[in-house]
Amino acid sequence: MSKLILNTFQNIKNNKIPVWFMRQAGRYLPEYKEIRNKNKNFIEFCLNINDATTVTIQPIDRFDLDAAIIFSDILLINYASGQKVDFIEKEGPVLEEINEGKFLNTNSEKFLNKLKNVYEIIKNTKIKLKADKTLYGFAGAPWTLYVYLRNLKSPKKQLNLDYLKNDGKILDFLTHLIILHCKEQIKAGADIIQIFDSWAGLIPENEFKEICINLNKQIKTELKKFSPSTPVIFFPKGIKNKINNFIDLVNPDGISIDYETDLNSIQKRKGLVFQGGMNPDALFLEDNPMKKEAEKYLNFFDDCNYIFNLGHGISQFTKPEKVEELVKFVRSYR
Repeated sequence: MSKLILNTFQNIKNNKIPVWFMRQAGRYLPEYKEIRNKNKNFIEFCLNINDATTVTIQPIDRFDLDAAIIFSDILLINYASGQKVDFIEKEGPVLEEINEGKFLNTNSEKFLNKLKNVYEIIKNTKIKLKADKTLYGFAGAPWTLYVYLRNLKSPKKQLNLDYLKNDGKILDFLTHLIILHCKEQIKAGADIIQIFDSWAGLIPENEFKEICINLNKQIKTELKKFSPSTPVIFFPKGIKNKINNFIDLVNPDGISIDYETDLNSIQKRKGLVFQGGMNPDALFLEDNPMKKEAEKYLNFFDDCNYIFNLGHGISQFTKPEKVEELVKFVRSYR
């Protein structure tokens, strides 16, 4: 059975636009909250084989989306390298300070062993997914993981860059760990890998090429050597007019765009898959304005290889009925 999303990466025209959503398994779904309430520790939840498999598939069962994305978290890499990670209600992730020497000597085998349940979840999900559905694995990009590693929390108010000039080895080692983790996800059955550089917009201008371009390019190159047929898609959130430069130099199989990206600034490339764009807040609008916003992206990318998605994750306050209505609209576009 044909997979719409993989067709898109293989430059095969679909009779309908593929659709899935970042953070599609989450707190806006009552069935998710029921399971989440039984798992008080979020890291343990991500490593719970049965429950993480179940919530990965929940949005597929409800909305018949074209892809599942494995229920996990980018900070599992920090956790597996020995940095304590806690998720505090209404505050988000809080990390402990790292021991640099210990971090840089993280044993690869022990690192992967701490994440072995993630790979089992991928295997389980792959078995349970219908044949026409695609499974995304993912990881955070080096910079984004580094921001948490050094800032010790979400940098929404203040970002500490004091360490950066001396932390090249840490960024390089994070890149190594990301590659290891992604390779294991591919071995377990992930059809596509997505790299989330959620804080790319905070990279200092003079460091952008080295930290955002070069490190992400290294990830892409190594993963394509390992599995040439596995698409690698990047989400460098917040880089705005640098997006064309990113595409040119990283040469990704796909690029996921955020809602602050000016569509008219995007240079379309033949063969490149575009994904996303729509502001998640549009799901709080009445149906017609919401559809009009979706149509803006559907029309703009109509002559491209395009996967409909949002420019960020679904808000926990979104009504499931709005997601259902949006999916129906996208399905009816062609």
